[in-house]
Amino acid sequence: MDIVLSAKDINKHFFDPIDNHVLKDVSLQINRGEFVSIMGKSGCGKSTLLYILSTMDTNYEGNVELHHQNLRGLKNTELAAIRNKRIGFVFQFHYLLPEFSVLDNVMLPALRLGEKDKDEIEHDAMEKLKMLDISETAKKLATRISGGQKQRVAIARSLINDPDIIMGDEPTGNLDSKNSDVVFDIFRNISSGKKQSILVVTHDLDFAKRTDRIIEMADGRIIH
Repeated sequence: MDIVLSAKDINKHFFDPIDNHVLKDVSLQINRGEFVSIMGKSGCGKSTLLYILSTMDTNYEGNVELHHQNLRGLKNTELAAIRNKRIGFVFQFHYLLPEFSVLDNVMLPALRLGEKDKDEIEHDAMEKLKMLDISETAKKLATRISGGQKQRVAIARSLINDPDIIMGDEPTGNLDSKNSDVVFDIFRNISSGKKQSILVVTHDLDFAKRTDRIIEMADGRIIH
């Protein structure tokens, strides 16, 4: 079994204004091509866990490994490079740059990575937009497309560097049921066809029920 992401005995405290033990001995594994959702009531620690797994929060106890590489103790520059190349992000809000075209928004992480020339990156970005059935929006400003299209552009951007895992924090939270279904189908196709792993924090039970596995959290612990 090819384990893409693993966490072992993760503990997290917030100390302001008092000690709040947010995550308690959390351990999990995500396999290659697996589509996993994390559910739980607000405040149970699921988004905090996602930010630790994504290397954006480094202030925790325990260990996180990405393809058996321990991420604990790495420099911020090293973690930033790992994030850009090996982890894709899709948030509840798309965070597209409004002054840029759709195509330019998708290309940005690959330009930052600098492993390919601009023409190759542009070709890859167009392929991602075609895959998500929004290539006709490529030259439009990000402000000139619909909410559902913006979230698809955000997914295309998360895929541009062919990461090992895509992480989503309420990626359908601002979408109607039709667009939520579209996003689910995109994630399903990515995990089954591209063999990339998907890990999504969601409140949407209908969405979660269709994933391969639900990790249920309560009071800072995984309970199921």
